[in-house]
Amino acid sequence: MSDPEASLSAPIEQPRFAVAEAGTAPSAASGFRWRGRLEAILIPAGAIAVSLILFGVFCFFAGANPLAVYASIDKAAFGSWYSFQNTLVRAAPLMLCALCTAIPFRLGLVVIGNEGAFVIGGLCATIVGLQLPNSSPLTVQIVMALTGMAAGGLWILLVGALKYYRGVNETISSLLMNYIALALLNQAVNSWVKDPSSLNKPSSYPIPDAQMLQPIGSSLVNWGLVFGIVACLITWFLIQKTTFGFQIRVIGGNIRAARLAGLPVGPTIVIACFLAGAAPGLAGMVEVAAVQGSASESLAAGYGYSGVLVAFLARQNAFGCILVSVLLGGLLASGGILQRTHHLPDATTLVFQGIVFLTILYSESLYGRWRFFREGNK
Repeated sequence: MSDPEASLSAPIEQPRFAVAEAGTAPSAASGFRWRGRLEAILIPAGAIAVSLILFGVFCFFAGANPLAVYASIDKAAFGSWYSFQNTLVRAAPLMLCALCTAIPFRLGLVVIGNEGAFVIGGLCATIVGLQLPNSSPLTVQIVMALTGMAAGGLWILLVGALKYYRGVNETISSLLMNYIALALLNQAVNSWVKDPSSLNKPSSYPIPDAQMLQPIGSSLVNWGLVFGIVACLITWFLIQKTTFGFQIRVIGGNIRAARLAGLPVGPTIVIACFLAGAAPGLAGMVEVAAVQGSASESLAAGYGYSGVLVAFLARQNAFGCILVSVLLGGLLASGGILQRTHHLPDATTLVFQGIVFLTILYSESLYGRWRFFREGNK
């Protein structure tokens, strides 16, 4: 039987520009960092360019003009203030869901249970919120948010614990737990919390309008956008500027060295996974309390899976997750116009996401292969 701790000992590859070799002259190290940063920009940009070409080919064979399709996507995502608001509404849950993959990745774990944590967080937040019909709106919203974060955090904490203490592959376990979460949601809205008046589309009892999360000002954008931006900023600070973040980076770099240094490897993994799951759990709560108003099967809207793509496009950088979420949110907002104007299926946006994801994964194998980006051009 394989040793669970040994399965965590393989170091993940660190950014090539982060550390210069001992004895390297300062000027050479500076040049190396410059070349490494350029590599980190050009390779993802090239992957996205290839994705655009491949998607254009797909649109061409589907009977649509690729350039017209791209123009429609831009119009639907950023063409007006109304369109941009729709983009931001979709970007908010993507920011939070992306952190579910970005944080564990710094530990060397590839977690893709974002959708499960999102669904469980939304479902549990709904159940708890319905138990407080006479409480103030602020109280209900805070309790729902804390419940969603706790539920999503525990959901992904289990993935981290299974990995460290039992050696269960975190990618497989988190993927399977997505299906468990969907099954629990379907069972709940069809029995435990079902509103008898929801006949054609089973759902929970609705959250009272007074207790719903209200939009920001007179816009269509809800407070989920603020939560997402703040969560990404806190994550960046936690990883880069705190002792706990240093522990995460050391464990992700070399778990054996972390043990020799006396770092609490197990507790760090469990806590980090809890924080990772809390983010999509909060996103699920916002989806219920600000958008849908109740828990139903449509709660599984695919934001969790898209969050995985955001994390990889942003190269697990919390700041990058904000920008990539806005771009991908614009793509999701364009599904309707592609269907109406170009007679493409609404799932065309999913095809685009899949193409981007595959090209980004392939581009990871290109780092370090180009002579121009190597130290001293060797």
